[in-house]
Amino acid sequence: MSSDIDSFLCNYLQMTHFSIQLDESTLPDNAALLLAYVRFIMNQEIYEELLFARTLITDTKGESIFHVLKDYFIEKAIPLSNIISVATDGAPAVVGRVLAIHCVIHRQHLVAKDLRVRLHESLHLVIDAVNQIRSNALNTRLFSQLCEEDDEHFHQLLLHTEVRWLSKGLCLTRFFALFETILEFLDTKDKILKENLMKRKTDIAYLTDLFTKFNMVNLQLQGDSLNLIKTKSILSAFLARVKLMKQNIGRANFLSSPICHRQVARKTTFQLTFNI
Repeated sequence: MSSDIDSFLCNYLQMTHFSIQLDESTLPDNAALLLAYVRFIMNQEIYEELLFARTLITDTKGESIFHVLKDYFIEKAIPLSNIISVATDGAPAVVGRVLAIHCVIHRQHLVAKDLRVRLHESLHLVIDAVNQIRSNALNTRLFSQLCEEDDEHFHQLLLHTEVRWLSKGLCLTRFFALFETILEFLDTKDKILKENLMKRKTDIAYLTDLFTKFNMVNLQLQGDSLNLIKTKSILSAFLARVKLMKQNIGRANFLSSPICHRQVARKTTFQLTFNI
C-alpha cells in the first residue's frame, strides 16, 4: 500500500510543478535526518505530502543536503525544474543565498531575544535553576525525591533548548508548577539563586502566561491545508489578543493571564513594574 502511494506521488510530481519544504533535524541518537514535504495542486485542490525522510550520512552542510535531494529526484525521475519554490526551517545550511523562504511561524524564540532587560534576566534565572538541577545526576535524583515527598504532580523539570520551538513555554510551565519545591531544593544548594527567583516570581508568572500563549498559537499554525492567508489570520487574531492582554494588565486585570490571575487571587504581592 505505502509503495503504491509513493509510486503514485512520484509519478504525479514528474508531470507537475510543486513547492518543497526541507527540514533538517537531529534525532536523540545524534543521527541527522532530512525531511522533505511537497505541496501541489491536483484536481483543483491543494495537497501536502511527505516526500521522503532520509538520513544524512556525513554532515548537514548545504552541499550534502542538496546531494541527498538530487539523488532522490534522479532515482524517482522527477525533474528538478518542476520545483517552483523551496522553504526551509531557517538553518544556515539550507537557506538560499539569492532568494529563500523562511518559515513564518515559531517566532516566540525571536521575541525572547528582544525581551526587556528585566524579563530577559528573569528568564535566565529560570534556565540557570533548571540547568543546576538537571545537569547533575545526583541533583536530579534528589529533586525528584523531594517532589515525591511534597506530593507534586510532576517529579522532573524540563530542559530548555534554543532550537526547539515549544521549549521555553513547556519549560516555564513545568518550572512554575514546581516553583515552591524548587525554592526548597535551592535553599541548601544556592541561596542567592533562590532569593533572586523569589524576587522575580511575578516576572516568571508573566513569562509563563506569555509563552503558553505562543505555544497555543504555534499549535494552530500546524497541520494540513495551512496557507499564508490562514496563517496571517491566526497571527492577526493572536496580536489582537496580546494587545488586549497588555491593556488588561495595565488596568490590573489579569483574567487573560491565568497564572498571574491565580497569584492575585491568592493575595500574593503582585506588581508588574516593567514595560510589557
